[in-house]
Amino acid sequence: MQSEQQRPLQTLDSNGSFAMVDEIQGSPSTYHRVDDGDSESGETLGDSNGGKTLGDLKSGETLGDSKDGETLGYSIPDLPKDIWCRIHSLMPMDAAARAAYLSHTFLSSWRCYPKLTLTRKALCSKTRGDKLIPRIDSILRNHSGTGLKTLSLELFRERNSFPYIDGWLQIAVKPGIEELTLFLYEEYIFPISLLSLGVRSSVRSLELRSCVFRPTLELGPLRGLTRLGLRDVRITGQELECLLSNSLALEHLDLIHCYEINFLKIPSTLRQLSCVKVCGCSYMQAVENKAPSLSNFTFYGGVSKLSLGATLPMMKVFIMRCDKVIHNARANLPSIMPNLKRLELGSTFEVNTPMLPTKFLNLKHLIIQVHQKYMEHESVFEGSSHLRQLPECRHERLKSFEVIGFSSAKGLVELTCCIVKNAISLKRLTLDTLHGYSCLGGPDDSDYCDNICCPVSEDVVVEEAFRGVAAIRKYIDNKVPPTAELIVLEPCPRCHTAKWIE
Repeated sequence: MQSEQQRPLQTLDSNGSFAMVDEIQGSPSTYHRVDDGDSESGETLGDSNGGKTLGDLKSGETLGDSKDGETLGYSIPDLPKDIWCRIHSLMPMDAAARAAYLSHTFLSSWRCYPKLTLTRKALCSKTRGDKLIPRIDSILRNHSGTGLKTLSLELFRERNSFPYIDGWLQIAVKPGIEELTLFLYEEYIFPISLLSLGVRSSVRSLELRSCVFRPTLELGPLRGLTRLGLRDVRITGQELECLLSNSLALEHLDLIHCYEINFLKIPSTLRQLSCVKVCGCSYMQAVENKAPSLSNFTFYGGVSKLSLGATLPMMKVFIMRCDKVIHNARANLPSIMPNLKRLELGSTFEVNTPMLPTKFLNLKHLIIQVHQKYMEHESVFEGSSHLRQLPECRHERLKSFEVIGFSSAKGLVELTCCIVKNAISLKRLTLDTLHGYSCLGGPDDSDYCDNICCPVSEDVVVEEAFRGVAAIRKYIDNKVPPTAELIVLEPCPRCHTAKWIE
């Protein structure tokens, strides 16, 4: 008898047989493939019944083991075929493929299974060799394309996939598709012809990665598209503008490492657009927004012109990381974003700007990230240790405050003390001296590994991290109210030793 854990999961071949995909995890059991027409009333699962399964049994038949001539189990209801299809569609993909292998009832519904996740992790996590391409090819050749709602296809660095991609997408991308996530080959040109009228009417989410995408005004409207994500995609600003002008229902836009975009223009016709994220588009020079409902904006990188239009009073989340952003935010943001609830600012070398604006009346979450490889500002442990008393600025609704890249810089310590003193509703204060990196466990961690510690980035100067921790203990720890939690991310004391003397 072969256990489930040993038996390979199968997918359909062109002749109806199955090709091995992955190992099944589960309890031991015996499986036999049978025809529905062979079922007889009273047959049960196991050797005694010829290996019947839930989908193979007819109305009134039972599923279970036999003991002393009696059947142990339960009756199989007489369900219409569409109900069985619905049950099959709710199964995870590996379980659905297994069911199709065991049951002819589920075999037919597998050809219109609605959600395919075709990635190396899903299909080849426990096998060696280059089996991903033939497995994807087998699955898609045996899928009708009809009924497919969600397709996730990941082909990163799979050079052998290039000749197959066109055929795969012709099978899978048909009217009715709703979510399309394609991680393709970097030289592959995504065919605009795939976005037919039927596809444009049904697709709600389109995420492309590592390909060439050249939309034009002739593309036609994508009436249902609410989410668009482009990462490492070769597309120009003008081509993106054509795409956006055809996506009037768009709500969420992500642009990551799209180096050919030198400007981003968001038209006023995108009345539902509420969230925009732009990261690592290093050649982008200008951002101009006219969408009236934008309330969540994230931008990583430098830009010469940033115009967010009339939506600024509605802005609730603003995240920006670039040079001098803290200084500019302190000077300009309070008057134009009075309803801001979450503010994240990241900058380089900008720690000597301690005073926060006083008009963030609704701010609940504040994160400041400082990128400094070497300490270039006055430390609280150098010269005068006296801290300035900054003007009081009430932040009555601030719930959490986090500093990533905390150091012993006097301006940063003064800023933290000021916020702790004036944020009367503060629940959590996080001070990260490791610039976002961390060690595994600590001296009081029961799961701490004796020999392995997560390496700290070479950009992090451990000596200054210890200074930052000392500054926290001396100047900030005793000012944190008992109602707030103080979280300090520091170098692992078992792997690093403080080498400075106060």
